[in-house]
Amino acid sequence: MSENTNSGKAFLILAILMLLGGLVFGLLASFVYIDSQFLKDTLGFVALRPMHVSLVVFWIIIGASGSVLTALQDIKPKSLNPKLLYIHILCWLVAIIGVISSYLKHDFGGREYWEFNPVWALPIAFSWILYLIQFFAVAKTIEKWPVYIWMWMTGGVFFLFIFSENYLWLFPYFREHFITDMTIQWKVNGSLVGAWNQLIYGVSFFLMDKISGNKNVGQNKTAFFMYFLGLFNLMFNWGHHVYTLPTANYVRYIGYTVSMTEWILFIRIIINWKKDLTTAQKHFHYFPYRFLLASEIWVFLNLTAALFMSIPAFNIYTHGTHFTVAHSMGTTIGINTMILLAACFVFFSNACHSYNKSTKILNTTFWILQFSLFTFWLSLKLAGIKKGIWQNSSTQSNYHQLMQSLEPYFIVFVIAGVILLITLSIFGVTILYNHYACKIKTSSSIQTSNSTTI
Repeated sequence: MSENTNSGKAFLILAILMLLGGLVFGLLASFVYIDSQFLKDTLGFVALRPMHVSLVVFWIIIGASGSVLTALQDIKPKSLNPKLLYIHILCWLVAIIGVISSYLKHDFGGREYWEFNPVWALPIAFSWILYLIQFFAVAKTIEKWPVYIWMWMTGGVFFLFIFSENYLWLFPYFREHFITDMTIQWKVNGSLVGAWNQLIYGVSFFLMDKISGNKNVGQNKTAFFMYFLGLFNLMFNWGHHVYTLPTANYVRYIGYTVSMTEWILFIRIIINWKKDLTTAQKHFHYFPYRFLLASEIWVFLNLTAALFMSIPAFNIYTHGTHFTVAHSMGTTIGINTMILLAACFVFFSNACHSYNKSTKILNTTFWILQFSLFTFWLSLKLAGIKKGIWQNSSTQSNYHQLMQSLEPYFIVFVIAGVILLITLSIFGVTILYNHYACKIKTSSSIQTSNSTTI
């Protein structure tokens, strides 16, 4: 990866820090499932959960946009405006500090997944405008757009639109009509996922072209078909979020059908891409290749679960339970995080400090990560099914008894979460260490050279 991508890497470094922070707060929040009094007098679950959610969402958003910026620098060297990049990342730092301080002071006021004080949405929106300015300035110089450029364009523009839509509740007209308000909020949550999926899937297609050394995926008709499905998906896949609201059934069914088709196509693209790679290419890009394959497996697992969730009779039992949380976690960690980690390994692969020395440790860590994530995912699924049966039972026990019965699942969930924290941290720290070790080594070499010259 060229040195021309260095300024874009600043966003990936910030994204990795968000991942590590999100993991820590997620682990602390999970302890509340076992001990309800854990940190109750200080932060409590009411602050720990949104801090975990916000930082993980920031990992995805900053990681996706950072990957796009770094990829654009690789396609068109020295094409990004350094001053805009500086202001862009400064806006993110202001937003992050503001969001964390908001939660620490229990200064809420936002809505689901964006529970912080709405004032901190302003620097996020402004930073995204700067991102779009940078993107279009480079994209317009590319003559024949491969599919991932189209995906990055669509995902970026729609994200800003949907993020703005997320704050319509600030206007009395929307806030005072309950059904309208809830429909918009739940719709936004689904559409935002569709928007950043466009960015992240676009990154995966760029990586496939990068690893293979040709443009088969970027110009592939199937990939372009998936792009249009993804575009339709981000506009309509929110249908399953509003099953419990009085909306038209066809909206739900169309949204789910498109969502399922998109995932099936993604699996097909990766399978076809694998067939075209030589053994040397697979070995050279060992960890990026591994993470892309892992995302394929997690797409399959989440697709299977999502098919069940798309059945209204089954959705009644899963909606609002840990089954849905598991689906979200499987998508966030199993698909999005795997692709972003693949991007980080490609973008931070420096010639002066190879990953080969730590291959054995990273290989073991990779498999432990996949096993712990599956255990984590499965424990939440089982807990969700049991809670769903409880909340639809005509002879309900009290809520305290339900939580006691779910405790074994939560213990497994916490243990798996600890292992997830460790394994993902190993990858994150390894990437950062190799990057800064390379920079320190380069800096030392320059100083030695200057001393010798003098």
